[in-house]
Amino acid sequence: MLTRDVNHPCIVLWSNGNEGGWNTAIDSLFRTYDPQKRHVIHPWADFDELDTHHYPAYLTGVARFTNGYKVFMPAEFMHGQYDQGHGAGLEDFWARYTAHPLFAGGFMWAYSDEAVRRSDRGGALDSEDYNAPDGILGPYREKEGSYYSVREVWSPIYVEPLMITPSFRGEFRVSNRFLFTNLDKCSMRWRVLHCASPLQGEAVGSPVSVADGGAQTWRQVVDSGMVQLPSLVPGETGFARITAPKLFEGDILELEAYGVDGESICTRTFPIHYAKDYLKGELRANAHSSASQTSATGNCRVEETDTLITLHSPAVTVSFRKSDATITSVIRNADSRVIPLKDGPVAVGMKMILSNLSARTENGDAVLCARYRGAADSIVWRLTPAGLLSMDAVLLNRASGGGGFDDAFTDTEVLNLGLTFSYPESECSGMRWMGRGPYRVWKNRIPGANYGIWQKDYNNTITGESTDRLVYPEFKGYHTNFYWATLQSSTVPFTVYAASDSIFLRVFTPEEPHGRQDGINTMPDFPAGDISFLLDIPGIRCFKPISQHGPQSQPGIIRIKKGDEGLRLNLMFDFR
Repeated sequence: MLTRDVNHPCIVLWSNGNEGGWNTAIDSLFRTYDPQKRHVIHPWADFDELDTHHYPAYLTGVARFTNGYKVFMPAEFMHGQYDQGHGAGLEDFWARYTAHPLFAGGFMWAYSDEAVRRSDRGGALDSEDYNAPDGILGPYREKEGSYYSVREVWSPIYVEPLMITPSFRGEFRVSNRFLFTNLDKCSMRWRVLHCASPLQGEAVGSPVSVADGGAQTWRQVVDSGMVQLPSLVPGETGFARITAPKLFEGDILELEAYGVDGESICTRTFPIHYAKDYLKGELRANAHSSASQTSATGNCRVEETDTLITLHSPAVTVSFRKSDATITSVIRNADSRVIPLKDGPVAVGMKMILSNLSARTENGDAVLCARYRGAADSIVWRLTPAGLLSMDAVLLNRASGGGGFDDAFTDTEVLNLGLTFSYPESECSGMRWMGRGPYRVWKNRIPGANYGIWQKDYNNTITGESTDRLVYPEFKGYHTNFYWATLQSSTVPFTVYAASDSIFLRVFTPEEPHGRQDGINTMPDFPAGDISFLLDIPGIRCFKPISQHGPQSQPGIIRIKKGDEGLRLNLMFDFR
């Protein structure tokens, strides 16, 4: 091997064995036969001034890695078993490692799931249970969610986090992470996208015919152009600029970077409007559209029985239990169909005890106000004559939780926090939504998910485990920064809109791999119910325990002080 490859330009190191399988007796031969005397590594060991530690924790270690004085190049520092790994926590690890001048790179296991077609099983795929579904790609090179996370985190053109506010004048920070290329040899295109919601008039859950499930027909390019990239040598950060006079006529700013060869490197997207402002704009622009005229005219009314409070509008009827202020039924009056979203809101990750309930009519609307002790202050439900039902929840604004809790009204370590409802999975045929997608996310694997309008048909894909081709993206799981989502159904579709930012939409519970090791779950527990609206979600482990990951992977911690305004979890439901 040495005499054959000694002059090969790609050889930068010699590896003697792998994972402890070294023949140390021949170490000296590498220096004898290599005039360049390149380093020899014993993979996973600290040897010859190069530390290749296997599966390092985020804080590895004492006088090593980010605390050491040797070149470090960790082996398999991320491991992609099932939906765990590769992208999960990568952003933390990469930021910590690349901040050190002696970091030489790292390796992840593996490129694709090692699944083989078994001729004795009719061509079915076999990845030997949990031993081989380790890829960033599936066995047929299907792209998993981590593929896009890695693509963004490892992008050599890096756009720093950006919030577009009314004061934005087209300037943003960009870093050159190439090793040899000046940034001015590359290019970047910007696009301003307008995204229509179902309030624009198309029937909720209507059939679509184009290949992408109709998502493209719901958005249009308002304006586009080339970004003015600065001249930056590798390692430098500077300001890029765009001139986009129609910026605030759109809803999403898309930036796509291209390398010297013209190939796309990475795409980043940023919302132009907060969720509340986007929803206000959609309601205002469509006040006289066909969608807003689908219900009969007339005011709403309130009806009470011993056990229920019912809000009536000409279009929709919603009943709440007096015992806990949860929905017991939603009826679409036009055809008397029952929308089976019910048994919520139920608290997730916190205590929420109903203290009083009142209902009234106000300016033609029917209003239900529920007040609580614990992590929730109040939830106000408002049903309009047009049949739109809004939910305004005020959370985490009282240090004592209204008294009697001694501040112990949330989980000590917050994995999920928000509100959940029940909805039968069998009724759902797909989902179209505006937010970051199209893949599901975890708290520590959000990079790579971009803002847009996405369409997914229902599937029950178990990441990395299939006897046939896998369907990606997976349907079930957490979706981040949602603006609206239509749960599609042949009989009872409905749409929900966010009027607060940074809400995670949980859609059902993914199925665990059947071949997982010792029956131990590969994913953290999901909340009760089926459809949840959350302010925090858990991270997923990457082979190592979550405690050995970085800060983005850790459970949330809540601290409430006197005078806090609290958090809003505001939604609007369209059951028409």
